[in-house]
Amino acid sequence: MEFKILNYNYFLGEKMKAIYLFLLASLIGIEISIGVFLAPTIFYPAKFIGEGVLSHFQSGLLMTHIFVQFGYILLGVSILSILMEIFSFKDKNLTFKINFSKFMLSLIILALSLLFVFYFTAYVLEAQSLGEEATKTQEFTKIHGASEIVMKIIMLSQVILFFLNFKTKSDIIK
Repeated sequence: MEFKILNYNYFLGEKMKAIYLFLLASLIGIEISIGVFLAPTIFYPAKFIGEGVLSHFQSGLLMTHIFVQFGYILLGVSILSILMEIFSFKDKNLTFKINFSKFMLSLIILALSLLFVFYFTAYVLEAQSLGEEATKTQEFTKIHGASEIVMKIIMLSQVILFFLNFKTKSDIIK
């Protein structure tokens, strides 16, 4: 008797792939929403509700709390992604190049997600625990800037991975 979870067709069936792609697309949407809508609103509340509501440091505390929560989702989808792409190597509808590219993208996403959560977010939390002055240093600014670049690379990799999942061998042969 074969365990169904180890069966490629069961694990990577159309329903599971649909759920995976939905989660990947949702994660991309969350990342865009955080960067385009949420961060500007939280860091510049004076534009919407007047002066003196939140200091820049307090806004940073709120954003960090959001990124801590977001980190769980990011890691969860990144782990699912690498698992799905490992299992997809058996998919005969794809060329080796596409399978390998998808695997490498998911590996890059996972590695950078781990870096974002366990290094960058941890660094920001530590700096914030030391007080407002620790978040005004040149080192903090550099680390924060690097975390933004890492997040952009993650997003770009996710978008490419999402669309690569719609490629088939017949698309390439044409």
